[in-house]
Amino acid sequence: ALDQKGCRYVPHVFGVQVGQPVSISNSDPALHNVHAVPKVNREFNFSQSPKVPPAPRIFTAPEVMVSFRCDVHGWMNAFAGVVPHPFFAVTKEDGSFEIKGLPPGTYTIEAWHEQLGTQTQSVVVDGKTPAKVSLSFKQT
Repeated sequence: ALDQKGCRYVPHVFGVQVGQPVSISNSDPALHNVHAVPKVNREFNFSQSPKVPPAPRIFTAPEVMVSFRCDVHGWMNAFAGVVPHPFFAVTKEDGSFEIKGLPPGTYTIEAWHEQLGTQTQSVVVDGKTPAKVSLSFKQT
């Protein structure tokens, strides 16, 4: 779910699976505009008045990251990672994250940051002990 609360999109970053509906709400007492600007998926742009039912939208193809903005309030933005599987996470305030249920194997994990770009790292999941990954972004 994506909400507009305090003239901000909440959450600022979220993940969704291809085909999974994203419920978009407006909890503010003001009119907002929801403008998704994908490169692969279909763009949508609609106004949303206060107290209207949530508007569901679906992304049909993987895309990291889809940008959202409000054309009424230029500071409002959000980002959605659209993936074809359930194995994704958004970091907590301390930067930690957890992905459960990943079958044993070797994977490439990608971390994305709004200003600092992406990083990738290989990780081996053995199914017995938790795999650990450590990524850090450096400002340039």
